[in-house]
Amino acid sequence: MNFNENELLSVALLGFDMIEGPKLKWHQIFTDSNINIDFENFLINFYLSFKGGSSETMKPQAILYDKFYVVAFPRGLELCCLFMKPHGIFPKIKNLARVAESIIIHMDEIESEVKDSGSQDYDEVKRIIINMLSAQQMSTPEIRRYFNMSNSKVWKIMSELEEAQRIYRTQKRGRTQFWTGYN
Repeated sequence: MNFNENELLSVALLGFDMIEGPKLKWHQIFTDSNINIDFENFLINFYLSFKGGSSETMKPQAILYDKFYVVAFPRGLELCCLFMKPHGIFPKIKNLARVAESIIIHMDEIESEVKDSGSQDYDEVKRIIINMLSAQQMSTPEIRRYFNMSNSKVWKIMSELEEAQRIYRTQKRGRTQFWTGYN
C-alpha cells in the first residue's frame, strides 16, 4: 500500500480509564479540510469498533466513512487512530456496489423460486394445468406466466404430464411449444 503524507488528516490517541471508559488522551489535526470530526462524540464508537470483544474475535484494522477512513493501531488499552483521506478508492467501491447489486438480484431470484416452489403444491399445479388444457391450447410461456415458475420447472411438469398421457403437443411455432389435454 502506497502511503502519502498528504492523505493524513489527523491523529488521535484514545485511552481507557477503568471508571470512565474510553477517553481522548490527545489529538492533532494536520490539514484543513471540510471534514469536521468531533473526537469526543466518536470516541466511544471508535474505541468499541476497534477494541471491542475478546482478542480471539475478528476486529477491523480500518473503517471507511463517506469522506475519510480510520486506521487504528492498538497498544495495550490505548488506541492510536489515523484519520485519512480516501484517494482513488471510490471507483473501486462503485465497482463493488455493482457486484453487490448483481449478487443481491441473483439471490432474490433464487429466493423467489424457492418460495414459489414451496407455496404451490406440485400435484395441485399439475391438476390445474390438466384442467386448463382440457378445453384449449396454450403455449409453455403462457402456462409459465400463470404459475410464476421457472421455464425448467414448467417443462419438467409438462414432460411428466406428457409421459402420463394427460396432455400432448399440438404444434411448435419457432421455439414455442403448444399443448392441449386429452378429452
